Amino acid sequence: MSKPPLERYRVIDFGTAYAGGMVGQLLADMGAQVIRVESREKLDGMRLGWPGKGAPPDPELNTQFHALNRNKMSVTANMKTEEGLGLVRGLITQSDVVYDNFTPGVLERVGLDYNSLTNLRPDIVCVSLPSAGMYGPYKDVRTYASTLGALAGIESLVGYPGGRVLSLNSNYGDANSAVHGVIAILLALIHRDRTGEGQFVDLSQWEAATCLLSEPLMEHAMNGDCPGPQGNLHRSLVPHNNYPCKAKDTWVSIAVDSEEEWLALCQGMGSPLWSEEERFGDKYSRLKHREALDELISEWTSSFSCYEVAEVLRKAGVAAMPIMNADERFNDPHFRQRRLYEELEHPRTGLEPVHGIPWKLSATPGAVRRHAPLLGEHNKHIYSELLGLPEDMMARLEEIKAFY
Repeated sequence: MSKPPLERYRVIDFGTAYAGGMVGQLLADMGAQVIRVESREKLDGMRLGWPGKGAPPDPELNTQFHALNRNKMSVTANMKTEEGLGLVRGLITQSDVVYDNFTPGVLERVGLDYNSLTNLRPDIVCVSLPSAGMYGPYKDVRTYASTLGALAGIESLVGYPGGRVLSLNSNYGDANSAVHGVIAILLALIHRDRTGEGQFVDLSQWEAATCLLSEPLMEHAMNGDCPGPQGNLHRSLVPHNNYPCKAKDTWVSIAVDSEEEWLALCQGMGSPLWSEEERFGDKYSRLKHREALDELISEWTSSFSCYEVAEVLRKAGVAAMPIMNADERFNDPHFRQRRLYEELEHPRTGLEPVHGIPWKLSATPGAVRRHAPLLGEHNKHIYSELLGLPEDMMARLEEIKAFY
């Protein structure tokens, strides 16, 4: 196997929670040496998140933390001490990238902001992913998954027509920000490899999420409208909905765009007589009578399993898929063959599944190589071997709790 593409880069990871964890995970999967710098004084909230039914909080039991931090190393540093800060500065002099998703000013207060770090390593690449960027009236706001979606406007579109605004209840904005963060890091490294110059990247998670809303923004700019919740409906595709199937609480998603797809849907359903009615004769008419159309399609889908409906319609040329729950997705043969999930042995939780790598590079593939690190697991390895600290100095630093 060829060497992974990012093997020659070292990354200092100050990331927290989902967005911060995922940036380093994506880089580490592709071979970068990612070192999490953690503090026992204030643990990453994801380390103390839900560890499992009936289990008390424990920094080593959160399985989502394990998935987002596999392939990394962990050191602890007490950045309330000058000695602890000295350890971190030493690591940065030996690294290519530093990233964080703190609110602006956090790293500046301890002298680890970009301007300070360029004195340690002039070609360093620094990326910050605060909620709303490093400047502007909202720069100090603190967000979580749903509040980030609210700030970006995503939440304003979630719900049913005429009803109140609901919530995605998802960390989609965090994952989206992490992917943007990785792209920014790679672009800055390409620039550095060409010119020898490092740089600072100011990446607003809010703006990254707002980029997903091109249609609503264009609707407002061109027509002055402010789109609101529309449920499963689509403004130009019909039918476009989730339809009930035979077993309780099982559904199939069906989406039809062109006239050819509509005819294929009718054929897949056995060409029912109602499909020839004038009210369904063209897309405009179907859009006007979408509620009646959905009821009739639901009558048909309710006689079959979601997999039977999807199979029949896909063979006919219609976009249709069963709505999978977690168990179905985990055991699906297609996902199994493509290794959607990998299994890792964690020293505290045993064998557990983590999500795999979605991109399959033929020449330089990444890999899920090792479990997420225990808190401070690599202190002695990193501080003694990378920084070259002798044993007596290591013992003294540990005694004064510069790390522990």
